[in-house]
Amino acid sequence: MKIKSSLILLSVLSLSLPLTAQAAGNAAEGAKLSETCKACHGEGGAKPIQPDYPVLAGQHADYLVAALNQYKSGKRKNASMNGFAAALKPQDIQNLAAYFASQPSDLKVKY
Repeated sequence: MKIKSSLILLSVLSLSLPLTAQAAGNAAEGAKLSETCKACHGEGGAKPIQPDYPVLAGQHADYLVAALNQYKSGKRKNASMNGFAAALKPQDIQNLAAYFASQPSDLKVKY
């Protein structure tokens, strides 16, 4: 009986894996969408044009998703980012986050 329960659990878990993988972004699609971002955040999001603009390269994807969703909702205020994010679909946000998270960065985190 214990083996049968384990097999059922394993089957259910294996069926859920493709659904989880689909939820993540596509970095190649995010690269296409990121063309607009270069104007302020630099190539690959690694070299912002102003010191107060954030480095996007190498950031955690979930952080980037949260930030873009907050710009989209208006919770975070920035005229350029609010306008840009307003036009993004949820999958676009996932794709951009996957792209920037995959980019190399010289960002040093200080604790």
